[in-house]
Amino acid sequence: MSDVAERLLEEFDQYVMNHIPIRLIRLSDMTFVERGDVGKHFRSFVPQTNLFGIYKPSRVIRYAILSHRWLDSGEPTYEEMKTRKATGPGYEKLKNFCKQARKHDMEFAWSDTCCIDKSSSAELDESIRSMFRWYHNSAICLVHLAKSTTIEDILHDEWTERGWTLQELLAPFHIKFFNKHWIPMTNDSNDKQKEATTRILQTLEKATGIPHDEINWQFNPRPFKVDERMVWAARRKTTRVEDVAYSLMGIFDVSLQIAYGEGGDRAFCRLIEAIMQAGDPSVLNWKGTTAKHRTSYAIPRSPRSFMNRRELKLASGGRLEMTMTSLGLRVPLVILPLSLPFSKAAGTGSACITFECLLYPSIKININVNNSKLSHGRYRYALGIINYSLVRDGLVREVVEMQGKSAGIPLRCQLVDRSSSSTPAVGFGFETVYLEQSLSKPWEKIREEGLIEVDFPTTPRFYIEHKYLENVHL
Repeated sequence: MSDVAERLLEEFDQYVMNHIPIRLIRLSDMTFVERGDVGKHFRSFVPQTNLFGIYKPSRVIRYAILSHRWLDSGEPTYEEMKTRKATGPGYEKLKNFCKQARKHDMEFAWSDTCCIDKSSSAELDESIRSMFRWYHNSAICLVHLAKSTTIEDILHDEWTERGWTLQELLAPFHIKFFNKHWIPMTNDSNDKQKEATTRILQTLEKATGIPHDEINWQFNPRPFKVDERMVWAARRKTTRVEDVAYSLMGIFDVSLQIAYGEGGDRAFCRLIEAIMQAGDPSVLNWKGTTAKHRTSYAIPRSPRSFMNRRELKLASGGRLEMTMTSLGLRVPLVILPLSLPFSKAAGTGSACITFECLLYPSIKININVNNSKLSHGRYRYALGIINYSLVRDGLVREVVEMQGKSAGIPLRCQLVDRSSSSTPAVGFGFETVYLEQSLSKPWEKIREEGLIEVDFPTTPRFYIEHKYLENVHL
């Protein structure tokens, strides 16, 4: 055997053991086979050479995968299939799936109802963490829409509302939709048409809120455009609360240990922390109630937190370093101090207030705040710019380069008066009477607000001294 052939076989074996389901259904006799046996079946199809670089193990190992809405009860289990005791409507659905898979020249198939031994915590953990990859690597994904007869019915089908089916729509390259009677919903061989915006893609976009070009072969799983992708999941439901987070791992290309019983809040916090390690600032673009995190108030509570965000179209300033610490989320931000107008300081209640940037007075920034505590100057305010770069100026000094169109986190910190005078120190914006005798608590995110867009005047790039770059714990 040549070195090339040996290398191709080694690549094939690695793929079999790491990138396809643990077990599949052999369609010829409806029995389970382990992935090692699947590898033996396809091993003879591995070429001896790869002159044009077109060989990929996924083109050799072919299996169909099912996407569907689970029945409330009666789905076939691993034990029932293993002992050949499966019956009922769930098993009829499985047989129809396998029948359609055979029509597509498949010899193996996989369904989440029965191909996972859920009594094994290790197998369940691996299966959930690998699910996106298994759908992605399938030769075809067959979708059964149990509530639909026509394409228009997709708008109200439960399949578009479930948490796990989001990745089952995005991950596969080749997908085929069937209605409630297992009749194909189009005449196309692949309902993900790269060259055209078809009627079914337009309907899916309307039903899911996902742009058709993201559905249509262009989806890239990574922790990118986090705010936009979280909105896709915001209205979806899962039976187990932890699955809100677990079902999004593949979409953001992160991995979490599966721990059912930890609760939805804790699972979602772990997901956000994993996403933050990639440094995409869009993970901070949310509004509303914070999660019950042990140290940070910068973690959103659920995908719904991203629904009321501002849609920011910003040039990227690179990755933002985000590290979770015992003091909170540590983020280096460019701190632009803001001035609170005197006329607003005595107001009460929630209000949208226009702040001035002390460094650049021509910049006005509208922030929604709780105005009930401002009359005594208890806070100072700032905007923490998130998209910036560090560059060298002509004097070989390191300065901060910001985009002309930037975004920032609205911040405040409480002033703590340590004056021995009987006259209280009056704070106003960044100005206080006894500044040298007053201390400030750490910066905190203004919870009523998400990211705010800032337009610096007249230039695509803006520069500021390095001293304004500060590590903030949120």
